[in-house]
Amino acid sequence: MSEGVERNTRAIEGTVVTDFEDRMSYGGYLDLETLLSAQRPLSDPEHHDELLFIVQHQTTELWLKLVLHELAAACRLLREDQLAPALKCIARVKHIQKTLTEQWSVLATLTPAEYAQFRGVLGNASGFQSPQYRAVEFTLGNKNAAMLRVFEADPASHEMLRTALEAPSLYDEFLRMLARSGYPVPASVLERDVTAAWTYTPELVPVLVEIYADPQTHWAAYETCEELVDLEDNFQLWRFRHLKTVERIIGLKTGTGGSSGVPFLRRALELTFFPELYAVRTEL
Repeated sequence: MSEGVERNTRAIEGTVVTDFEDRMSYGGYLDLETLLSAQRPLSDPEHHDELLFIVQHQTTELWLKLVLHELAAACRLLREDQLAPALKCIARVKHIQKTLTEQWSVLATLTPAEYAQFRGVLGNASGFQSPQYRAVEFTLGNKNAAMLRVFEADPASHEMLRTALEAPSLYDEFLRMLARSGYPVPASVLERDVTAAWTYTPELVPVLVEIYADPQTHWAAYETCEELVDLEDNFQLWRFRHLKTVERIIGLKTGTGGSSGVPFLRRALELTFFPELYAVRTEL
């Protein structure tokens, strides 16, 4: 047995700080008192599995907060033509996406009978109403001004989404950077209404063909294009796991927020962020 361990007990080293009367502690720094008191099940009597449901969605919101933080930085860095640090932000988002997708496997342990015991206390609350999720979609180019109506009763969220709606998307910023670097990005792309959802723009494909046909010459642009494809792939995997988890738990019931449920989620798989980056593959 190693030094410092006796009878399956590890001795606390003398240099370890144990007095936090006037020092910053772990719990103080993270404000754990606030964080861990935010889980308030509404079922009465409290159902065992409601805590799982709450923690799943709260942790998702925390990760989405970080995703928005990183995407905002990536957009700013692209505007400043600082591609390398922008790619670092995107790489971090990709890792967060994988964590978010894997989280669905935890919620999938909730059986239909278990969920039915407390589903009623949700009222009309639904993930459809997540302002941060919508802000991520907007930042990646899936703009939808009609969504702002959902948040009219929440001024802070409404303002956040309005700002995201009116700002250039990550794709807009990348394409503008390409134009500044000398690539013949069409004027229609550079001058488009950024409050509208991105739609497939065939005149952009030849620009991407040039990049993909000679990766070594255009490595920085090529690498960024592939990073964006990773983002979209990851997002679609998240959407698919969401769909299958909902289908597993409630089948074809309508959603608590009033949507058709699984059919509504299935249509989300038809939405795209960077369609030209997929179209270019057909042209090579």
